[in-house]
Amino acid sequence: MKICIFGGGSIGGLLAVNLERIGINVSVIARGQHLEVMKKNGLTLINSLGEETSFIVNCTDDPNSLGIQDYLFITIKSPALLPSLENLKPLVGKNTTIITCMNGIPHWYFHKLDNKYANYKIKCLDADLLIDSILPPDNIVGSVVYPACEIVKPGTIKHIAGNRFSLGEPDGSESDRLKFISEILKKSGFRAPIQKNIRDEIWLKLIGNLSFNPISALTGATLEQICNDQGTEAIVKEMMIEAKTIAEKLGAKISMSIEKRIDGARKVGAHKTSMLQDIEAGKPIEIDSIIVAVRELGELTNSPTPNINTILNLTIQKAKLIGCL
Repeated sequence: MKICIFGGGSIGGLLAVNLERIGINVSVIARGQHLEVMKKNGLTLINSLGEETSFIVNCTDDPNSLGIQDYLFITIKSPALLPSLENLKPLVGKNTTIITCMNGIPHWYFHKLDNKYANYKIKCLDADLLIDSILPPDNIVGSVVYPACEIVKPGTIKHIAGNRFSLGEPDGSESDRLKFISEILKKSGFRAPIQKNIRDEIWLKLIGNLSFNPISALTGATLEQICNDQGTEAIVKEMMIEAKTIAEKLGAKISMSIEKRIDGARKVGAHKTSMLQDIEAGKPIEIDSIIVAVRELGELTNSPTPNINTILNLTIQKAKLIGCL
């Protein structure tokens, strides 16, 4: 059995170490100094208690050397997906199961959706319809990723909190491949529940990301600071309401109240969102899948998004001015 993790960063590294720990050999596609250190010294994981675990993993920047995989975890950030298609191509065969581990609305969202919006193609994510030609929708299993991790130095990853990878088939079935992925993740120490409607959980996480992430990128505030400020908390609430309306028109159900969702973020404390971290590091931000796609789906469902639009426009300008877009 061949398992590959495409993207050796924080989430990919966390998966690799935990799978190797239970004797499942994986290959990791990585790059740069992070790759060089992994080749030389292995991959080190620091857990929330400060304990270190190191494993030698098969890592490379040449996917052609690995060939077609049985299971392929894609753990890169969404802006990197289109530029990575040619490197993903050698890894994907007719029977390859692809697990997408990225934030925001996934490109496959409307595949096998059982309503009038079925098979809609999200323009802002794949205007030229290139992704489906390399990553066939029938091969995809959805995932919602919750662990918070960071690369503290090349070859070393710190797991801060969270251990849940929710999983689901686009059509809601409980397939053998889905059960297998859940089983190996559970054995390696993760919570890996199978969801009948993975889109519900995509939206539950997304209403937080689409509001907290850009506001933190604009202000420099942590989750706790955003939630405890009357002004920014009010903006978050309005953005969440707009997104919840879109989700429900598309057939998804957000079971948690907006107040509880905000309170959950408040309890995380002084945490910088991934978008703020990328802004501070001068890296491209995940804006299309997290915010632009929601605006597009608002237009699709005739749902006004005035607050989302305002925050999006401000975030785009800031990102352009500092070279993160």
